[in-house]
Amino acid sequence: MNVIYQKFCKETFNDQGELADLEITCGEHFNFAYDVVDEIAKEEPDRTALVWCDKHGEERTFTFRDLSTLSSQAANVFRKFGIGHGDKVMLILKRHYQYWYALLGLHKLGAVAIPATHMLTERDIAYRVKTADIRIILCTPEENIPAYVEEARKECPELSVCMTVKGGRDGFIDFDREMQEADTAFERVMTQNDDPMLLYFTSGTTGEPKGVLHDYAYPLGHIITAEYWQCVVDGGLHLTLADTGWAKAAWGKIYGQWLCGSAVMAYDYDHFYANEILHIIEKYRVTSFCAPPTIYRYLVRTKLSKYDLSSLQQVTTAGEAMSEDTFRAFRDATGLEIREGFGQTETTLTLANLKHAKLRVGSMGKPTPYYHLDIVDDDNNPVGPNQEGEIILLPRGNSRQVGLFSGYADDPEQYRYVWRDGIYHTGDLAYKDEEGYYWFVSRKDDVIKSSGYRIGPSEVENILSMHPAVLECAVTGVPSEKRGYLVKATIVLSEGYTAGDQLKTDIQDFVKREAAPYKYPRVIEFVDSLPKTTNGKIRRDEIRRMDRTKLFRD
Repeated sequence: MNVIYQKFCKETFNDQGELADLEITCGEHFNFAYDVVDEIAKEEPDRTALVWCDKHGEERTFTFRDLSTLSSQAANVFRKFGIGHGDKVMLILKRHYQYWYALLGLHKLGAVAIPATHMLTERDIAYRVKTADIRIILCTPEENIPAYVEEARKECPELSVCMTVKGGRDGFIDFDREMQEADTAFERVMTQNDDPMLLYFTSGTTGEPKGVLHDYAYPLGHIITAEYWQCVVDGGLHLTLADTGWAKAAWGKIYGQWLCGSAVMAYDYDHFYANEILHIIEKYRVTSFCAPPTIYRYLVRTKLSKYDLSSLQQVTTAGEAMSEDTFRAFRDATGLEIREGFGQTETTLTLANLKHAKLRVGSMGKPTPYYHLDIVDDDNNPVGPNQEGEIILLPRGNSRQVGLFSGYADDPEQYRYVWRDGIYHTGDLAYKDEEGYYWFVSRKDDVIKSSGYRIGPSEVENILSMHPAVLECAVTGVPSEKRGYLVKATIVLSEGYTAGDQLKTDIQDFVKREAAPYKYPRVIEFVDSLPKTTNGKIRRDEIRRMDRTKLFRD
């Protein structure tokens, strides 16, 4: 059969065969679980959907028939415990295969899934439960997550049920056992395209993470992501290296890939080792691959010639700029050019080096035909070539485009602010050259991008201020060859404390205990005072300016 995405869009091409426009044409009740997964299961029940393996050598292959049945069972399990249309369920499942049918089961119910990383602590979990009114958490039994959930539950009465996969635990429902007993039949629940479907928490400039809401039409926004950027192969196998708790999983581990005919490869691991990833690509004959530039840096330092990577046809990257030396090293070893792309948790793919288009190393590419982008100054006036400004998104027509977020669950004022003047302000600074290629400069605000993670300075500062040695602090990012940016804490010490390496380690360990470990400051500088405005506000911009003259090592 033709790849199913063609049922939901109209494509237009230019004379060079490049995609010139794409129009989404779905009905008002589109639901990915029913209209894609179940439909493929009817037409091609034995088509492979998911190939999964873990670090212990266990393997599972799921067809669309499998996932259609399992997702109906999952919907019945969630319904048994009180979940219905609009209810919120958090999924902390790492890369366990249960994630895929649990997510689809929630889609079938019309519920809101909240994928979350396993790196969260009790504090992080409690904040999300309270902010989003989460009813159920389904989690991994690993990484001490059940203990964190139990602690969070003590202060969150709205959290009525906790479940684990991979075996039972006292106080938790055994999800796998419930699945075995669940009915395989499930009658369709009617959802509207603008009903909330996904909620991702993402770091902002101030305060705690924001809850980014996506609706039931959102998966169709990833047609371009998979078909024209990742260039997945009909009948092929796509591997994106991402934890299911991040929006990057929605980009590369389910929606666009299945819409465009490719199966998804999932490797369930704890720690990244380049040789293991290369072995997975070789063993399972992966045809397309996507990872942050940091991963490629490690891959090219491995002896690539030891592995048969001949199955790979396309490779992509996002999250930070790709260095030319890494690009060339990978191309020289494999013959493949890494194509960069750009987007946010709030969007789908907005900029990219798409297939059939001329590639520019280090550039985010050009606006995808589905989005209208520009670069403007502080007064929303377009700037000329090679002039720095903010990337903004201009909506097509009078309605919000498919793929764009529908709101911030906990901050409607912030949603109105980023959509001021009828324009979506991304907060990202860039310039475009004479040929229209966009080049990333930095965040307009103080959000730090490190190894693909977005880290809000206020989150880390709030935790640092809890340490008795910290009188005042400011968190910024400093450039890193490996990670894009490192989290740096500039600290004024409380009376009675002496600066030194042991105190740095103690403060770092404290942050690791209180927050997800990727947030801890890898660089700490002790100072006598922090630069401030006349109103007493800390000037992070001045700290960044002073740091440009210093050398920091990871």
